[in-house]
Amino acid sequence: MTLKILIVDDEEYARARIKGLLASQVDYGVCAEAENGVDAVLMTERYQPDIVLMDISMPGMDGLEAARHISGMDSPPAVIFTTAYGEYALEAFSTKATGYLMKPIRQEQLLQSLEQARSLNRAQRMEALENREGRNMLSRKHICARMRGNLELIPIEDVVYFQADQKYVTVRHKKGEVIIEESLKSLETDLADRFIRIHRNALVSKTAIAGLSKSSVGRTQIVLDNVKDQLEVSRRHLAEVRRFVRNR
Repeated sequence: MTLKILIVDDEEYARARIKGLLASQVDYGVCAEAENGVDAVLMTERYQPDIVLMDISMPGMDGLEAARHISGMDSPPAVIFTTAYGEYALEAFSTKATGYLMKPIRQEQLLQSLEQARSLNRAQRMEALENREGRNMLSRKHICARMRGNLELIPIEDVVYFQADQKYVTVRHKKGEVIIEESLKSLETDLADRFIRIHRNALVSKTAIAGLSKSSVGRTQIVLDNVKDQLEVSRRHLAEVRRFVRNR
């Protein structure tokens, strides 16, 4: 069976080189190309490749973050990172990717990595792409959500707040809101430098906070820039939130 390969690289020459190395291989076929991490996630969802050959250093969303979003799909492909920079090795291995190739890529190395990925079953692919131990090492710039069956990538800078309700989290952003299944705790860990906990069920973007106010019953609330939503600050987090508002 011919395995489908998605090539992801912001340089056209690099994509063309990999296609050239695969041109004579009957076991592998290129199903699509992407120039950045955002397109990589969307094309993975659309074309369902078996293997993704992913550059790491790309503008917008890099390969490490793209691999993380891909790992959350129902049937994630194997990911083999490609890069010209050895300093990414530690972060790449923290994602438990199937392979790591240094540019310029030689055909023998490429085919060896592809054969290793080919031998993995679905369960092993999911395990290989899961990122738990190295989670906080990755630079996260997007939230991945599913809307009406389609993937939506929301830039972190557009998020106003996250609010949990049982196992779901509402993401309030500049253009509306979406629901994700990610835990508030994991979001807090990843985004601690940009968001502040105001309640056991809410994280708010530090840049979206305009100040504090009192509700009609005397409870402290967050005042948000250009958003009328009212979020209560719990007594447990009030001192820290006041400190942030005072010192920013």
